[in-house]
Amino acid sequence: MTGPADPAVREKVRFDSVERAIADIAAGKAVVVVDDEDRENEGDLIFAAEKATPELVAFMVRYTSGYLCVPLAGDDCDRLGLPPMYSMNQDKHGTAYTVTVDAREGIGTGISAADRATTMRLLAEPGSSAVDFTRPGHVVPLRAKEGGVLRRPGHTEAAVDLSRLAGLAPAGVICEIVSQKDEGSMAQTDELRVFADDHDLALISIADLIAWRRRHEKHVVRVAEARIPTRHGDFRAVGYSSIYDDVEHVALVKGDIAGADGAGHDVLVRVHSECLTGDVFGSLRCDCGPQLDAAMEMVSAEGRGVVLYMRGHEGRGIGLLHKLQAYQLQDSGADTVDANLQLGLPADSRDYGLGAQILVDLGVSSMRLLTNNPAKRVGLDGYGLQIVDRVPMPVRANSENLHYLRTKRDRMGHDLVGLEDWVERNGEADPA
Repeated sequence: MTGPADPAVREKVRFDSVERAIADIAAGKAVVVVDDEDRENEGDLIFAAEKATPELVAFMVRYTSGYLCVPLAGDDCDRLGLPPMYSMNQDKHGTAYTVTVDAREGIGTGISAADRATTMRLLAEPGSSAVDFTRPGHVVPLRAKEGGVLRRPGHTEAAVDLSRLAGLAPAGVICEIVSQKDEGSMAQTDELRVFADDHDLALISIADLIAWRRRHEKHVVRVAEARIPTRHGDFRAVGYSSIYDDVEHVALVKGDIAGADGAGHDVLVRVHSECLTGDVFGSLRCDCGPQLDAAMEMVSAEGRGVVLYMRGHEGRGIGLLHKLQAYQLQDSGADTVDANLQLGLPADSRDYGLGAQILVDLGVSSMRLLTNNPAKRVGLDGYGLQIVDRVPMPVRANSENLHYLRTKRDRMGHDLVGLEDWVERNGEADPA
Protein backbone atom coordinates (compact mmCIF):
# COMPACT_ATOMS: atom_id res chain seq x y z
CA MET A 1 0.00 0.00 0.00
CA THR A 2 1.25 3.46 -0.79
CA GLY A 3 1.22 6.11 1.89
CA PRO A 4 0.37 9.79 1.54
CA ALA A 5 2.09 11.56 -1.31
CA ASP A 6 5.37 13.23 -0.42
CA PRO A 7 4.57 16.98 -0.33
CA ALA A 8 7.91 17.68 -2.02
CA VAL A 9 6.94 15.39 -4.90
CA ARG A 10 3.48 16.94 -5.09
CA GLU A 11 4.94 20.45 -5.35
CA LYS A 12 7.08 19.38 -8.32
CA VAL A 13 4.15 17.90 -10.24
CA ARG A 14 2.99 20.01 -13.17
CA PHE A 15 -0.68 20.93 -13.03
CA ASP A 16 -2.66 22.15 -16.02
CA SER A 17 -4.81 25.25 -16.10
CA VAL A 18 -8.39 25.24 -14.90
CA GLU A 19 -9.31 26.89 -18.22
CA ARG A 20 -8.05 23.84 -20.10
CA ALA A 21 -10.00 21.51 -17.81
CA ILE A 22 -13.21 23.48 -18.36
CA ALA A 23 -12.70 23.43 -22.13
CA ASP A 24 -12.05 19.68 -22.10
CA ILE A 25 -15.17 19.01 -20.02
CA ALA A 26 -17.21 21.10 -22.47
CA ALA A 27 -15.76 19.05 -25.34
CA GLY A 28 -16.82 15.77 -23.74
CA LYS A 29 -13.39 14.72 -22.49
CA ALA A 30 -12.43 13.46 -19.07
CA VAL A 31 -10.02 15.30 -16.76
CA VAL A 32 -8.03 14.22 -13.71
CA VAL A 33 -8.71 16.12 -10.48
CA VAL A 34 -6.69 15.69 -7.28
CA ASP A 35 -7.76 16.81 -3.83
CA ASP A 36 -5.64 17.92 -0.88
CA GLU A 37 -2.99 15.55 0.49
CA ASP A 38 -4.52 16.02 3.94
CA ARG A 39 -7.94 14.91 2.70
CA GLU A 40 -8.56 11.81 0.55
CA ASN A 41 -5.25 12.39 -1.28
CA GLU A 42 -6.66 10.80 -4.43
CA GLY A 43 -7.17 11.62 -8.06
CA ASP A 44 -10.53 11.14 -9.75
CA LEU A 45 -11.42 10.86 -13.39
CA ILE A 46 -14.21 13.33 -14.04
CA PHE A 47 -16.41 14.06 -17.04
CA ALA A 48 -19.79 15.71 -17.58
CA ALA A 49 -22.75 13.38 -17.14
CA GLU A 50 -24.59 14.75 -20.17
CA LYS A 51 -21.53 13.85 -22.28
CA ALA A 52 -21.44 10.24 -21.05
CA THR A 53 -20.74 7.66 -23.76
CA PRO A 54 -20.08 3.91 -23.60
CA GLU A 55 -16.45 4.67 -24.53
CA LEU A 56 -15.97 7.17 -21.70
CA VAL A 57 -17.59 4.87 -19.17
CA ALA A 58 -15.51 1.89 -20.32
CA PHE A 59 -12.34 3.99 -20.07
CA MET A 60 -13.27 5.03 -16.55
CA VAL A 61 -14.05 1.46 -15.48
CA ARG A 62 -10.71 0.25 -16.85
CA TYR A 63 -8.54 2.69 -14.90
CA THR A 64 -10.52 3.29 -11.71
CA SER A 65 -12.08 1.38 -8.84
CA GLY A 66 -15.21 0.97 -10.97
CA TYR A 67 -17.51 2.50 -8.34
CA LEU A 68 -18.86 5.17 -10.68
CA CYS A 69 -20.80 8.01 -9.10
CA VAL A 70 -22.80 10.91 -10.52
CA PRO A 71 -22.58 14.12 -8.46
CA LEU A 72 -25.70 16.28 -8.80
CA ALA A 73 -26.84 19.64 -7.50
CA GLY A 74 -29.07 19.37 -4.43
CA ASP A 75 -32.11 20.76 -6.25
CA ASP A 76 -31.76 18.06 -8.90
CA CYS A 77 -31.52 15.34 -6.26
CA ASP A 78 -34.79 16.62 -4.80
CA ARG A 79 -36.45 16.81 -8.23
CA LEU A 80 -35.40 13.24 -9.01
CA GLY A 81 -36.51 11.88 -5.63
CA LEU A 82 -33.04 10.78 -4.52
CA PRO A 83 -32.95 10.49 -0.72
CA PRO A 84 -29.74 9.75 1.20
CA MET A 85 -28.51 6.16 1.00
CA TYR A 86 -28.42 6.20 4.81
CA SER A 87 -30.15 8.71 7.05
CA MET A 88 -27.13 9.20 9.34
CA ASN A 89 -24.10 9.71 7.11
CA GLN A 90 -20.99 8.22 8.72
CA ASP A 91 -18.60 8.75 5.80
CA LYS A 92 -15.53 10.45 7.26
CA HIS A 93 -15.40 12.99 4.43
CA GLY A 94 -19.15 13.57 4.36
CA THR A 95 -19.71 12.18 0.86
CA ALA A 96 -23.47 12.39 0.39
CA TYR A 97 -24.44 9.10 -1.26
CA THR A 98 -28.04 8.76 -2.39
CA VAL A 99 -30.02 5.69 -3.40
CA THR A 100 -28.67 3.96 -6.50
CA VAL A 101 -30.59 4.10 -9.77
CA ASP A 102 -30.93 2.74 -13.29
CA ALA A 103 -32.76 4.26 -16.22
CA ARG A 104 -36.23 2.73 -16.40
CA GLU A 105 -36.16 2.36 -20.19
CA GLY A 106 -33.58 1.88 -22.90
CA ILE A 107 -31.15 -0.36 -21.02
CA GLY A 108 -30.50 -4.04 -20.34
CA THR A 109 -29.34 -5.16 -16.91
CA GLY A 110 -27.97 -1.69 -16.15
CA ILE A 111 -24.33 -2.68 -15.54
CA SER A 112 -22.81 -2.40 -19.02
CA ALA A 113 -20.90 0.71 -20.05
CA ALA A 114 -23.66 1.55 -22.52
CA ASP A 115 -26.39 1.09 -19.89
CA ARG A 116 -24.60 3.19 -17.30
CA ALA A 117 -23.94 5.93 -19.86
CA THR A 118 -27.66 6.02 -20.61
CA THR A 119 -28.52 6.35 -16.91
CA MET A 120 -25.89 9.08 -16.46
CA ARG A 121 -27.21 11.16 -19.35
CA LEU A 122 -30.75 10.78 -18.02
CA LEU A 123 -29.66 12.01 -14.58
CA ALA A 124 -28.25 15.13 -16.25
CA GLU A 125 -31.38 15.71 -18.33
CA PRO A 126 -33.28 18.72 -16.90
CA GLY A 127 -36.62 17.28 -18.00
CA SER A 128 -36.23 13.92 -16.28
CA SER A 129 -38.14 13.01 -13.13
CA ALA A 130 -38.23 10.37 -10.42
CA VAL A 131 -40.45 8.07 -12.50
CA ASP A 132 -37.73 7.78 -15.16
CA PHE A 133 -35.56 5.65 -12.83
CA THR A 134 -35.72 2.34 -11.00
CA ARG A 135 -34.23 1.83 -7.56
CA PRO A 136 -31.83 0.26 -6.64
CA GLY A 137 -29.56 0.37 -9.65
CA HIS A 138 -25.98 0.41 -10.88
CA VAL A 139 -25.24 4.16 -10.82
CA VAL A 140 -24.61 6.03 -7.57
CA PRO A 141 -25.83 9.64 -7.50
CA LEU A 142 -24.14 11.97 -5.00
CA ARG A 143 -25.56 15.17 -3.56
CA ALA A 144 -23.15 18.10 -3.93
CA LYS A 145 -23.01 20.95 -1.44
CA GLU A 146 -24.53 24.21 -2.60
CA GLY A 147 -21.65 26.54 -3.36
CA GLY A 148 -19.49 23.76 -4.75
CA VAL A 149 -15.81 23.54 -3.87
CA LEU A 150 -16.06 26.84 -1.99
CA ARG A 151 -18.20 25.05 0.60
CA ARG A 152 -16.68 21.56 0.42
CA PRO A 153 -13.37 20.87 -1.37
CA GLY A 154 -14.35 17.42 -2.62
CA HIS A 155 -14.46 15.64 -5.97
CA THR A 156 -18.27 15.62 -5.78
CA GLU A 157 -18.40 19.41 -5.80
CA ALA A 158 -15.54 19.70 -8.30
CA ALA A 159 -17.46 17.61 -10.83
CA VAL A 160 -20.60 19.74 -10.50
CA ASP A 161 -18.57 22.97 -10.66
CA LEU A 162 -16.60 21.93 -13.75
CA SER A 163 -19.74 20.83 -15.59
CA ARG A 164 -21.51 24.08 -14.73
CA LEU A 165 -18.50 26.20 -15.71
CA ALA A 166 -18.39 24.32 -19.02
CA GLY A 167 -21.94 25.48 -19.77
CA LEU A 168 -23.42 22.03 -19.23
CA ALA A 169 -25.92 20.57 -16.79
CA PRO A 170 -24.50 20.63 -13.23
CA ALA A 171 -23.92 16.88 -13.15
CA GLY A 172 -20.67 14.97 -13.44
CA VAL A 173 -19.30 11.45 -13.34
CA ILE A 174 -16.44 10.59 -10.99
CA CYS A 175 -14.38 7.63 -9.89
CA GLU A 176 -11.03 7.18 -8.11
CA ILE A 177 -8.02 6.26 -10.27
CA VAL A 178 -6.18 3.15 -9.10
CA SER A 179 -2.43 2.71 -9.15
CA GLN A 180 -0.94 0.75 -12.03
CA LYS A 181 2.30 0.35 -10.05
CA ASP A 182 0.99 -0.84 -6.69
CA GLU A 183 -1.96 -3.20 -6.82
CA GLY A 184 -4.63 -2.47 -4.28
CA SER A 185 -3.68 1.19 -3.91
CA MET A 186 -4.91 4.46 -5.29
CA ALA A 187 -2.71 6.40 -7.70
CA GLN A 188 -0.67 9.21 -6.14
CA THR A 189 0.04 12.61 -7.64
CA ASP A 190 3.24 11.81 -9.54
CA GLU A 191 1.66 8.71 -11.11
CA LEU A 192 -1.46 10.72 -11.96
CA ARG A 193 0.66 13.19 -13.93
CA VAL A 194 2.11 10.36 -16.00
CA PHE A 195 -1.37 8.87 -16.48
CA ALA A 196 -2.78 12.21 -17.62
CA ASP A 197 0.06 12.73 -20.10
CA ASP A 198 -0.25 9.19 -21.46
CA HIS A 199 -3.95 9.75 -22.20
CA ASP A 200 -3.79 13.46 -23.14
CA LEU A 201 -5.88 14.50 -20.15
CA ALA A 202 -5.74 17.70 -18.13
CA LEU A 203 -4.60 17.35 -14.51
CA ILE A 204 -5.80 19.98 -12.04
CA SER A 205 -6.12 20.30 -8.29
CA ILE A 206 -9.24 21.20 -6.34
CA ALA A 207 -7.17 23.93 -4.67
CA ASP A 208 -6.59 25.51 -8.09
CA LEU A 209 -10.30 25.24 -8.90
CA ILE A 210 -11.16 27.00 -5.64
CA ALA A 211 -8.67 29.78 -6.40
CA TRP A 212 -10.01 30.10 -9.96
CA ARG A 213 -13.58 30.50 -8.76
CA ARG A 214 -12.58 33.05 -6.15
CA ARG A 215 -10.79 35.09 -8.84
CA HIS A 216 -13.56 34.92 -11.42
CA GLU A 217 -16.78 34.97 -9.37
CA LYS A 218 -18.10 37.43 -6.83
CA HIS A 219 -19.03 35.80 -3.55
CA VAL A 220 -19.69 38.76 -1.28
CA VAL A 221 -22.51 41.28 -1.25
CA ARG A 222 -22.30 44.81 0.14
CA VAL A 223 -25.19 45.08 2.62
CA ALA A 224 -24.87 48.29 4.62
CA GLU A 225 -22.60 51.14 5.62
CA ALA A 226 -22.58 53.71 8.41
CA ARG A 227 -20.30 56.18 10.18
CA ILE A 228 -18.49 54.70 13.19
CA PRO A 229 -16.80 57.15 15.58
CA THR A 230 -13.90 55.46 17.44
CA ARG A 231 -11.11 56.51 19.75
CA HIS A 232 -8.93 56.47 16.63
CA GLY A 233 -11.25 58.82 14.78
CA ASP A 234 -14.23 58.42 12.48
CA PHE A 235 -14.42 55.52 10.04
CA ARG A 236 -16.99 54.45 7.50
CA ALA A 237 -18.05 50.88 8.35
CA VAL A 238 -19.04 48.90 5.25
CA GLY A 239 -20.72 45.55 5.92
CA TYR A 240 -20.53 42.53 3.61
CA SER A 241 -22.10 39.08 3.60
CA SER A 242 -20.74 35.93 1.98
CA ILE A 243 -23.36 34.50 -0.36
CA TYR A 244 -22.54 30.86 0.44
CA ASP A 245 -22.04 30.73 4.19
CA ASP A 246 -23.69 34.00 5.35
CA VAL A 247 -20.57 34.97 7.32
CA GLU A 248 -20.51 38.73 7.82
CA HIS A 249 -17.42 40.90 7.40
CA VAL A 250 -16.84 44.61 7.96
CA ALA A 251 -14.40 47.07 6.43
CA LEU A 252 -13.47 50.21 8.36
CA VAL A 253 -12.72 52.76 5.66
CA LYS A 254 -10.86 56.01 6.17
CA GLY A 255 -10.77 58.81 3.62
CA ASP A 256 -11.08 58.63 -0.16
CA ILE A 257 -9.91 55.20 -1.30
CA ALA A 258 -9.86 56.26 -4.95
CA GLY A 259 -7.19 58.85 -4.15
CA ALA A 260 -5.99 61.78 -6.20
CA ASP A 261 -5.68 59.72 -9.38
CA GLY A 262 -9.05 58.03 -8.87
CA ALA A 263 -7.47 54.60 -9.28
CA GLY A 264 -7.20 53.33 -5.70
CA HIS A 265 -3.42 53.07 -5.71
CA ASP A 266 -1.12 52.53 -2.70
CA VAL A 267 -3.92 52.22 -0.13
CA LEU A 268 -2.80 51.39 3.41
CA VAL A 269 -4.64 48.13 4.25
CA ARG A 270 -4.85 45.85 7.25
CA VAL A 271 -6.65 42.51 6.81
CA HIS A 272 -7.39 41.51 10.40
CA SER A 273 -8.57 38.03 11.36
CA GLU A 274 -11.34 37.86 13.94
CA CYS A 275 -10.10 37.08 17.46
CA LEU A 276 -12.81 37.32 20.11
CA THR A 277 -10.44 36.57 22.98
CA GLY A 278 -7.85 39.13 21.95
CA ASP A 279 -9.93 41.82 20.25
CA VAL A 280 -12.82 41.91 22.74
CA PHE A 281 -11.69 40.26 25.98
CA GLY A 282 -8.19 41.70 25.90
CA SER A 283 -6.48 38.31 26.21
CA LEU A 284 -2.72 38.50 26.70
CA ARG A 285 -2.18 35.06 25.09
CA CYS A 286 -1.93 36.68 21.66
CA ASP A 287 -1.18 40.07 20.14
CA CYS A 288 -4.38 40.36 18.09
CA GLY A 289 -6.05 43.12 20.09
CA PRO A 290 -2.99 45.39 20.11
CA GLN A 291 -2.50 44.75 16.38
CA LEU A 292 -6.08 45.82 15.66
CA ASP A 293 -5.62 48.98 17.71
CA ALA A 294 -2.32 49.74 16.02
CA ALA A 295 -3.79 49.20 12.55
CA MET A 296 -6.70 51.56 13.22
CA GLU A 297 -4.30 54.17 14.61
CA MET A 298 -1.95 53.87 11.62
CA VAL A 299 -4.76 54.09 9.06
CA SER A 300 -6.29 57.03 10.90
CA ALA A 301 -2.93 58.83 10.96
CA GLU A 302 -2.53 58.15 7.24
CA GLY A 303 -5.94 59.68 6.58
CA ARG A 304 -6.69 57.06 3.92
CA GLY A 305 -6.94 53.31 4.18
CA VAL A 306 -8.91 50.20 5.13
CA VAL A 307 -9.00 47.96 8.18
CA LEU A 308 -10.80 44.85 6.96
CA TYR A 309 -12.17 42.70 9.79
CA MET A 310 -12.58 39.12 8.56
CA ARG A 311 -15.08 36.98 10.47
CA GLY A 312 -14.72 33.21 10.42
CA HIS A 313 -10.95 33.41 10.94
CA GLU A 314 -11.06 32.72 14.69
CA GLY A 315 -8.01 30.72 15.80
CA ARG A 316 -6.47 30.96 12.31
CA GLY A 317 -9.64 29.42 10.93
CA ILE A 318 -10.37 26.61 13.40
CA GLY A 319 -13.17 28.38 15.29
CA LEU A 320 -13.61 29.64 18.84
CA LEU A 321 -14.25 26.35 20.64
CA HIS A 322 -11.40 24.57 18.90
CA LYS A 323 -9.19 27.52 19.80
CA LEU A 324 -10.07 27.07 23.46
CA GLN A 325 -9.24 23.37 23.15
CA ALA A 326 -5.92 24.37 21.61
CA TYR A 327 -5.31 26.66 24.58
CA GLN A 328 -5.75 23.66 26.86
CA LEU A 329 -3.03 21.82 24.97
CA GLN A 330 -0.80 24.88 25.06
CA ASP A 331 -1.21 24.99 28.84
CA SER A 332 0.24 21.46 28.84
CA GLY A 333 3.28 22.49 26.82
CA ALA A 334 2.27 22.39 23.15
CA ASP A 335 2.97 25.44 21.03
CA THR A 336 0.31 27.19 18.94
CA VAL A 337 1.14 25.13 15.83
CA ASP A 338 1.35 21.70 17.45
CA ALA A 339 -1.83 22.32 19.46
CA ASN A 340 -3.81 22.71 16.24
CA LEU A 341 -2.17 19.66 14.71
CA GLN A 342 -2.86 17.53 17.79
CA LEU A 343 -6.54 18.39 17.38
CA GLY A 344 -6.37 17.12 13.80
CA LEU A 345 -6.68 20.67 12.47
CA PRO A 346 -4.42 22.67 10.16
CA ALA A 347 -1.96 25.15 11.64
CA ASP A 348 -3.56 27.87 9.52
CA SER A 349 -6.66 27.35 7.37
CA ARG A 350 -7.56 30.97 6.67
CA ASP A 351 -8.55 31.95 3.15
CA TYR A 352 -8.24 35.54 2.01
CA GLY A 353 -10.15 35.31 -1.26
CA LEU A 354 -13.29 36.97 0.11
CA GLY A 355 -11.15 39.68 1.66
CA ALA A 356 -9.59 40.38 -1.71
CA GLN A 357 -13.04 40.67 -3.29
CA ILE A 358 -14.11 43.15 -0.61
CA LEU A 359 -11.02 45.27 -1.19
CA VAL A 360 -11.69 45.32 -4.93
CA ASP A 361 -15.31 46.32 -4.27
CA LEU A 362 -14.05 49.21 -2.12
CA GLY A 363 -11.96 50.45 -5.03
CA VAL A 364 -8.52 49.26 -3.91
CA SER A 365 -6.24 48.39 -6.82
CA SER A 366 -2.84 48.42 -5.10
CA MET A 367 -2.02 48.41 -1.43
CA ARG A 368 0.59 48.76 1.25
CA LEU A 369 -0.24 45.78 3.43
CA LEU A 370 0.01 46.11 7.21
CA THR A 371 1.23 42.67 8.32
CA ASN A 372 4.11 40.71 9.79
CA ASN A 373 2.83 37.52 8.13
CA PRO A 374 4.28 36.79 4.66
CA ALA A 375 1.58 34.14 4.08
CA LYS A 376 -1.07 36.86 4.23
CA ARG A 377 0.64 38.59 1.34
CA VAL A 378 0.65 35.36 -0.65
CA GLY A 379 -2.99 34.72 0.30
CA LEU A 380 -4.12 38.05 -1.16
CA ASP A 381 -2.04 37.76 -4.30
CA GLY A 382 -3.61 36.70 -7.59
CA TYR A 383 -6.97 38.45 -7.20
CA GLY A 384 -6.23 41.46 -9.37
CA LEU A 385 -4.69 43.31 -6.44
CA GLN A 386 -1.13 44.55 -6.38
CA ILE A 387 0.77 44.60 -3.09
CA VAL A 388 3.39 47.30 -3.53
CA ASP A 389 4.79 47.15 0.00
CA ARG A 390 4.53 45.25 3.26
CA VAL A 391 4.36 47.61 6.22
CA PRO A 392 5.44 45.88 9.47
CA MET A 393 3.21 46.01 12.51
CA PRO A 394 4.69 46.94 15.89
CA VAL A 395 5.50 43.91 18.03
CA ARG A 396 3.33 43.86 21.17
CA ALA A 397 5.02 41.32 23.44
CA ASN A 398 4.25 40.44 27.04
CA SER A 399 5.19 37.65 29.41
CA GLU A 400 2.08 35.65 28.43
CA ASN A 401 2.46 35.77 24.64
CA LEU A 402 6.25 35.61 24.24
CA HIS A 403 6.28 31.87 23.51
CA TYR A 404 3.37 32.32 21.08
CA LEU A 405 5.18 35.12 19.23
CA ARG A 406 8.39 33.11 19.01
CA THR A 407 6.44 30.19 17.56
CA LYS A 408 4.87 32.46 14.95
CA ARG A 409 8.32 33.73 14.06
CA ASP A 410 10.21 30.43 14.11
CA ARG A 411 7.58 28.03 12.74
CA MET A 412 5.23 30.20 10.70
CA GLY A 413 7.69 32.66 9.21
CA HIS A 414 6.33 35.85 10.77
CA ASP A 415 8.72 38.78 10.57
CA LEU A 416 8.73 40.04 14.16
CA VAL A 417 11.45 42.65 14.18
CA GLY A 418 12.20 43.85 17.68
CA LEU A 419 10.95 40.79 19.55
CA GLU A 420 14.33 39.95 21.05
CA ASP A 421 14.90 43.62 21.81
CA TRP A 422 11.82 43.40 24.03
CA VAL A 423 13.35 40.39 25.79
CA GLU A 424 16.58 42.28 26.39
CA ARG A 425 14.67 45.19 27.92
CA ASN A 426 12.23 43.13 29.98
CA GLY A 427 14.05 39.90 30.67
CA GLU A 428 13.33 36.30 29.70
CA ALA A 429 9.75 35.71 30.81
CA ASP A 430 8.63 32.86 28.57
CA PRO A 431 6.04 30.86 30.57
CA ALA A 432 6.69 27.77 28.45
